[in-house]
Amino acid sequence: MKRREYTIPIILFVVTLFTTTAAGMLMMNPDRISWSNFTRGFAFSLPLLLILGSHELGHFFAAKSHKISATLPYFIPFPSLIGTFGAIIKIRSPILDRRALLDVGLAGPLVGFAFALPITAVGLSLSEIVPTSYAARCGIRLGDSLLLLILIHLVGRAAPVGFDLMLHPMGFAGWIGLWVTSINLIPIGQLDGGHILYALLGEKQERYSWAFFILLIFLGLFWVGWFIWALLIYFVVRIKHPTPLYPYIQLDRKRKIAGVIAILIFALTFTPLPFK
Repeated sequence: MKRREYTIPIILFVVTLFTTTAAGMLMMNPDRISWSNFTRGFAFSLPLLLILGSHELGHFFAAKSHKISATLPYFIPFPSLIGTFGAIIKIRSPILDRRALLDVGLAGPLVGFAFALPITAVGLSLSEIVPTSYAARCGIRLGDSLLLLILIHLVGRAAPVGFDLMLHPMGFAGWIGLWVTSINLIPIGQLDGGHILYALLGEKQERYSWAFFILLIFLGLFWVGWFIWALLIYFVVRIKHPTPLYPYIQLDRKRKIAGVIAILIFALTFTPLPFK
């Protein structure tokens, strides 16, 4: 690889490590800005970047296995609540058939999910149960996916009436990781879920993508973010998935099973109302 092909990704990673660690510091102790307090922000930034980075590297290595040209992950630093807009890779050569489409589309969410699951479980175990009044003053109310509810009960952090679970920064990083997994697995267009759905169903993918697009607009009545996301999908991502060069090559049984597993992960991680 040419030097510039890994220089920019490394620089962006370092800057994003700083912005996400700063965001973690503000979660841990917003009233005290110091180097010792800054390092406590690693409890948020390192697990978050591990999840996001593993997701994109999953795509990268899957693409390489099919001799598809792809860039290294580009992290996007941004001074926000979590310090980043995520990470992306760019595919620079066509995907030839549905087998490669499924492998590349599935590898990212599957690897990212494999890291997000234990990180979330550990983060939940470190989280505190606090009175609802305190949580309302000091935090943002997050929605629950089916998987998150299961994990909360497994680690013994179910809050009784009048109390809420205040997430540890690692738990918040895991929550974001699971949410990002579900966002990427939305079965529309050129999202990861759209790749997987097209690999499984071919041209039939479009009708199911339209159905889910309408569902996003409906969910936008309860959280405006879904409506904004639906607009981005319509104008940027598109509803219809482009046809690979050799669409007639069918998936083998193992890949079909992997596609079904991806649909199951999406159902478990999807959060209809992410922010209350």
